[in-house]
Amino acid sequence: MKKKLVVLVMAMLAILMLAACGEKSKEDVTKDLKSKVEDMKGYKADAKMTLQVGDEPQTYDVEVWHNNPNYYRVALKNAAKDQSQMILRNDEGVFVLTPALNKSFRFQSEWPNNSSQAYLYESLVQDVLEDKEATFKETKSHYVFTTKTRYQNKQMLPTQEIAFNKKDLSPATVKVMDADHNSLVKVEFSKMDMKAAFDKKDFDMKKNMTGAQLEVPVTAGVEDKEFTVLYPMSEITGTELVEEKEVATENGKRVVLTYDGEKSFTIIQEKTTVVPTMTVSTSLKGELVDLGFTVAAMTDTSIRWTNNGIDYMLASNDLTPSEMVMLAQSVQGSMVK
Repeated sequence: MKKKLVVLVMAMLAILMLAACGEKSKEDVTKDLKSKVEDMKGYKADAKMTLQVGDEPQTYDVEVWHNNPNYYRVALKNAAKDQSQMILRNDEGVFVLTPALNKSFRFQSEWPNNSSQAYLYESLVQDVLEDKEATFKETKSHYVFTTKTRYQNKQMLPTQEIAFNKKDLSPATVKVMDADHNSLVKVEFSKMDMKAAFDKKDFDMKKNMTGAQLEVPVTAGVEDKEFTVLYPMSEITGTELVEEKEVATENGKRVVLTYDGEKSFTIIQEKTTVVPTMTVSTSLKGELVDLGFTVAAMTDTSIRWTNNGIDYMLASNDLTPSEMVMLAQSVQGSMVK
């Protein structure tokens, strides 16, 4: 009887030791993620990104190509609104392409290294590595980290929850949260090829513009868009709308919203124009900023973007970069909030 008891105890201890050996610590997984990124030569990823901004969620299909070290191609599509945009990085710089408008803009930018990027694998791993206070948990299928973000408006989006698949450490989901832990941005990865190979021409600006226009023709739906004035849904304490002025232009009208108070700013809106024939890319001063639904150009005193056929510019000598990004992301309301 004693022998049977000893054997049973030994067997249980062996099982417990095996189980313990199977579990990985936060440090183990972090080390594995770092090695995975360092060894990877390139990847392709497909994902769905949902933004909880405005009156209703907006969903975008995201296709990512990355070839080490500095080649990127990120295609963003919103089928419901006939919108598409592409971010390219190659030896010539960083480009933002809007196929339906036949426009391309060139930035001298550090993108994507200067900020968190919820749909870029190496950016997610970098967020994990840089946040020494990141929390870690293990589920049946995933390793889950909760980290600080590196966004320009990190006061609005301070934390994110990143789930990596246990099987191959590929990203599964990312939830970017506000200060109350509400998920405002969710990225769900559906496919990840971690051994993708590329040709240098895959990241050529002209080739990608032509290819994108086969899917979204120039002027697709743009000229038919109704010009509805939109207002920021986020508020700056002590600042309010004091004037709304409409100015006639060659292409229709321009609307100027003036906000005054503790931190004054101006928002200008007008219908965008379609370029008949694509010329050399327009160079824009400022840093490329991903607003989620579109890409913007930001300087110390302004931020410019195009969305749904309308050009926007927000200018201020008082707002911080985080406040400008927050307001730009919230210009979604058709009535003053």
